[in-house]
Amino acid sequence: MVTAFKIRLYLLVFFLLGGFGLLSYRLYEVQINQHEHYSKLVPGNKFETIRVPGIRGEIKDRHGVTLVDSTPNYELRFNLREIVEAYKEKHGTVPRSTYYAKDGDGITRPRGQDDIVKIVKETVFDGLRDLDLLADFSASAMEVHYRSNGGLVPFTFRRDLTFHDFARFAERNIGLPGVTVTRTGRRRYLYDSLACHVLGYMSLADLDKVDAEKKKEYTYYVGDDYGVHGIEKTMDSYLQGKPGIIKIEKNEKRKFLGVVERSEPTSGSDVYLTIDARLQYVTAQSLREIGRGAAVAIDPNTGDILSIASVPSYNPNNLIPGNVSAEDWKRYTMDNTAPLFSRALNPYAPGSTCKIPIALAGCLSDSWKINFSCGGGKQFGNKFMKCWKSSGHGSVDLSNSIKRSCNGFYYRYANHTGIDNIAKMTNMLGMGKLTGIRVTGEKPGNVPNPEKLRQKGLDWSPVFTALTSIGQGTTEATPIQMASVTATVANGGKVYQPRLVKRVLDRDGLLELDEKPKIKYDLTKEGVTAAQIELVKRGMWRVVNESGGTAGRAKSSITTISGKTGTAQTGNLREPTNAWFIAFAPYDEPEIAVCVFVQNGKSGGGAASPIAKNIIEHFFAMKKGTSKVKLTKLPEAIGNKRFVESTSFDNSELVAAFNKPVEEPTIASDEEEETTVDVGDFVVPKELTERSSDAASENYVKPTIRKEVDSRGTVKILNNSNSSSRWNSSSRRRISN
Repeated sequence: MVTAFKIRLYLLVFFLLGGFGLLSYRLYEVQINQHEHYSKLVPGNKFETIRVPGIRGEIKDRHGVTLVDSTPNYELRFNLREIVEAYKEKHGTVPRSTYYAKDGDGITRPRGQDDIVKIVKETVFDGLRDLDLLADFSASAMEVHYRSNGGLVPFTFRRDLTFHDFARFAERNIGLPGVTVTRTGRRRYLYDSLACHVLGYMSLADLDKVDAEKKKEYTYYVGDDYGVHGIEKTMDSYLQGKPGIIKIEKNEKRKFLGVVERSEPTSGSDVYLTIDARLQYVTAQSLREIGRGAAVAIDPNTGDILSIASVPSYNPNNLIPGNVSAEDWKRYTMDNTAPLFSRALNPYAPGSTCKIPIALAGCLSDSWKINFSCGGGKQFGNKFMKCWKSSGHGSVDLSNSIKRSCNGFYYRYANHTGIDNIAKMTNMLGMGKLTGIRVTGEKPGNVPNPEKLRQKGLDWSPVFTALTSIGQGTTEATPIQMASVTATVANGGKVYQPRLVKRVLDRDGLLELDEKPKIKYDLTKEGVTAAQIELVKRGMWRVVNESGGTAGRAKSSITTISGKTGTAQTGNLREPTNAWFIAFAPYDEPEIAVCVFVQNGKSGGGAASPIAKNIIEHFFAMKKGTSKVKLTKLPEAIGNKRFVESTSFDNSELVAAFNKPVEEPTIASDEEEETTVDVGDFVVPKELTERSSDAASENYVKPTIRKEVDSRGTVKILNNSNSSSRWNSSSRRRISN
């Protein structure tokens, strides 16, 4: 009996201790480990966190002139899920509406959804009207946004609030459920279209690209706008600022009680470009003489890009995230002159400017010291390939061949040099491959060779070498590549890596990135002598400064300009030729190298060389302080397809201010002005020569297009009558996404 009693007693104690142990464990789990979870289930005040996007860093020129910044901006946002819950709590149910969508079988059928527009109007619009914050909006955009994410992502109702609007909201907020005002940074391109193809544009935040774990850190995750084109894209990781946090308190009825904690967002790093803003302005203005084209200026001693412009152009302020109208985007993308397209980075047949790299290639053999005869062209099989001068140039040496741009010389010179030496030289000079500058949209171009042709099922022949020598056939180069080639000749043979980004400084002024000048090749260490380079360089001087040269219009009274013209056949009957001119100055200690490309230009000497001269003369005038160039907002350059016979600039005041007498430059006669050569009989089949220069085929990155106001989003009584005077006829159509 006693033993049985003890056993029962022990069992009772065991169960009691086990029960107390289990109870203690559960109390620990609930009160300690899962305290936050269960505290949220208890009615009472709640705390919610809102992620505030960082302020984007600035983009500046080489001297610190700000080109792009972010001005403070305030946005009115809705948490649609919270608004629906508040409506349901008050009314017990939510209204429904119908929309139509295609099923998997492709048949359009009606579907049901919460009538989010009606819910929002009845829940928060009266309060917004009292706060003078009501505006027209896109009801369809709100419906799509709600269907897409169930209200988990805030819907931006307005993007145009002022600081006074923000202050009024903070002071008089009357507990509107799901309504918040957030401070953001609005991108601002200070000089409108200036350097637009370099700077690029942005798009609205894409939450699908944000890590799910990061989004869980906040009640409301407001993402960062991001770059999709130009420097805005390539330097996005540096420009992005660090986010801030706003912690708000709400009571058990989810009414706003106040901000209990705030950490302000910080600015991203500032990106300093190598371009000179004033020279960029001059370059862009100079190109307005033509309808389509590009120009690039490089420092031959560092590889720094001093200016790079393309026309026509666009205004990136019209592509601000959330404020892009469908009309603007259509206008840009449907324009057949392609204003979004950078011709400075696109390859074209370089014409006779290609004779400079060919001349250097001949220095890898003994071609450079041989005189070749030109009798108006050269016979290849049963066909005669012409020189641009039908009577020929006679016996020509290398320097004179550059001056006169003799095709007959180069047909023979290139074949004597050999395609392997040409391939070696053009590869070192960076032709046929990307330069690697930090900008989007660059294409590599093409230098043909036997291997590439074999892949097309054709055998190489001397004809292809001859075509390559005059920059025709499948030969293609970009203006930035040809500017780099020119810089190499100017500096005596050093091939610098073209550089567009100079450095990056964080918000405390500390160096994050410092891109130093980089020499990729030194031709004097690759089999070319300094004397040979000087021979090529002297030929370029003769092009501009001696009678009989092809670019007398480029002769300057301010500095000594040396250059090379090019007139390339396009194969397009409506636009038969493109004009090129490459140049550097001064001769002895060059400080600038320039390439100008004129689409649908008659000749390099007439259409392109005056533009290069204007850029170069302003460069030296600005250095001396005699230029009156001032940075101002630059309107879009409107494109056209007119044939450009010639361009001209009156720089007499500039020359006079330079304390030099104004001279009439020697102008090349029509006979001396290089013209295009019809090589149609020698061009390979069409499928082998399709150009990448068709801007219409470009796939532009589409920014977020603003949704226009629709009938359900039109607010009949905008705000308080006593504040209606603030609204004029244009502002009554304010639009939100």
